[in-house]
Amino acid sequence: MPVDISIPRYHKNLYSTTAILDPYPHYEALRTAGPVVWLQRHRVYAISRYADCKAVLLDDETFISGKGVSLNPIANRLGRGTTLNSDGAEHATKRSVLAHRLTPKALRKMTDTVEHFAEDVVDRAVKKTRVDGVGDLATALPLSVVPDLIGWPADGRDELLRWAGATFDSMGPINRHSVGATKATAEMLAFAHRVARHRSALDGSMSRDVFQAADEGKIDNKSCPALMIDYLAPSLDTTIGAISSALYLFSQYPEQWQAVRSDPDLIPNAVNEVVRVESPLRAFTRTAARDADVGGVKISRGSRVLVIYASANRDPAEWERPDSFDITRDAARQLGFGSGVHGCAGQGLARLETTSILRALAGRVDRIELAGEPKWTVNNIIHRLEHLPLELVRADGTAA
Repeated sequence: MPVDISIPRYHKNLYSTTAILDPYPHYEALRTAGPVVWLQRHRVYAISRYADCKAVLLDDETFISGKGVSLNPIANRLGRGTTLNSDGAEHATKRSVLAHRLTPKALRKMTDTVEHFAEDVVDRAVKKTRVDGVGDLATALPLSVVPDLIGWPADGRDELLRWAGATFDSMGPINRHSVGATKATAEMLAFAHRVARHRSALDGSMSRDVFQAADEGKIDNKSCPALMIDYLAPSLDTTIGAISSALYLFSQYPEQWQAVRSDPDLIPNAVNEVVRVESPLRAFTRTAARDADVGGVKISRGSRVLVIYASANRDPAEWERPDSFDITRDAARQLGFGSGVHGCAGQGLARLETTSILRALAGRVDRIELAGEPKWTVNNIIHRLEHLPLELVRADGTAA
């Protein structure tokens, strides 16, 4: 369909390796250009300002997910059957199958277990001279918690991080990143199909709930593999992104770490601020189910829009000093986990794990210092560190 010539166009590639590693100048240019900008390379409307992103996310009847939230048709087709790619009653039914596992009450029951794992992870880390904040801390805790919660069999765990990252990478535009992720994505889907076929998920797990819902006719049997992946991949990558970004930011803002050590009750809000500044999810798309208005710009029915959470979270119209890290800021309204009915179902668990790691560190570590050059992962959708060399200076003044 023709694009209104009055709508600004942006010709740069938002998903080049360079732009993935440093997206913020692009986000600033998009916000400056207007409430809606046509991305010429990706053939999609970009929504980059906070108020407009939130309005689109909250209007799930106009901006739907059922036609897929990816930037390419292959991933959208493969994503059918997930809660992420469904609307209305279908979405509510699929989400209800597992929602009871992620309620505040259910998470409270898990708190002692998660905190125990966090203490063990931190104890092991502080015994080393130097650590990789990603491998030794950010990854270690989710891998101790999430696979058991989902019920993922032991023989499929060695590849989980690679598979989960590829699942997100495949959801970008058709570029070398998404194409390169195809094999790993197919492997994960094939493994999930095998687990569903043989009902080999762990007893008492979320996957067992999925199988039971299928047996009771609440969902289609074909939905089981997709629903398993639907919760597994985000529960790993978003949490790893939040924890590793927290460690990085506290190394850059040592006075903020001292504030946390003095008052650990600041940690829950600090997690919100981490997610605001370094949003683990860059963006997802929606499709206009009817003619719509975004920031005074007319969007035609059938148009696909890209909701850029990471840009909204640094919008100067919404946040004072948006590029700075301030754990005393009221960051509860950040959009890093989405918003509305499609807000990240696993965000409560991600918050619990991130909070537990930071509390364990605050009791043991006086300073978090960079011990080398951080490396950010190249992924179309996920924004997180790949390696983070750190020195943890213990509270007694000695290096970990």
